[in-house]
Amino acid sequence: MKKIILFDLDGTLIDSTEAILESFGVAFKSFEKDIPHESLIKAEIGHPLDVMFVTLGVDETIVADYVHAYKMHYREISCAKTVLLDEAREAVELASKHATLGVVTTKTAKYSIELLEHMGLMSYFEVLIGREDVQNPKPHPEPIEKALAQLSNESKDIWMIGDTEMDMFAAKAAKVASVGVTCGYGTVESLALCTDNVCDTALRAVEFIVK
Repeated sequence: MKKIILFDLDGTLIDSTEAILESFGVAFKSFEKDIPHESLIKAEIGHPLDVMFVTLGVDETIVADYVHAYKMHYREISCAKTVLLDEAREAVELASKHATLGVVTTKTAKYSIELLEHMGLMSYFEVLIGREDVQNPKPHPEPIEKALAQLSNESKDIWMIGDTEMDMFAAKAAKVASVGVTCGYGTVESLALCTDNVCDTALRAVEFIVK
């Protein structure tokens, strides 16, 4: 029976930092508010947008308006200002030879699918779970559990590859194995606290899993 490998998206397979920062800037400017320093925004990447905006100082009562402004701009620029991380394509291609693949992300599923189709990778994945597909995003296990429920493969050899502690904690809560990658927004130190396996790229992570 084939393995199952689930990938996070931002910081694991793709780099959409430019698009994210620009869209946050547009959202804050839309409401005539100062734009937080980019380091503060980057530190929150991986969390759902509403959580990010609240952490960055937006009142919960109006956070939906900021999220809407963000999404309206992001959808226009995301494909043009997002790139695959080094060896990401090779990682997906190798993984597909040994495992059933899925994506578990806190990004909007619609935009995630559009990005992966634009990059010619969506056909490799049998399931994609985005923010709108769950009540409880990572680090809750629900996104991983929902992805697994949609796969016909009943393998017990299941892995989550991600770049943040939230990915690792979600994997642990869902009782699946994990590999942290340092090509995104987490650090070796932070990832090592929540997984025994840390690699520098998604390709190295896949090679570790399938060896």
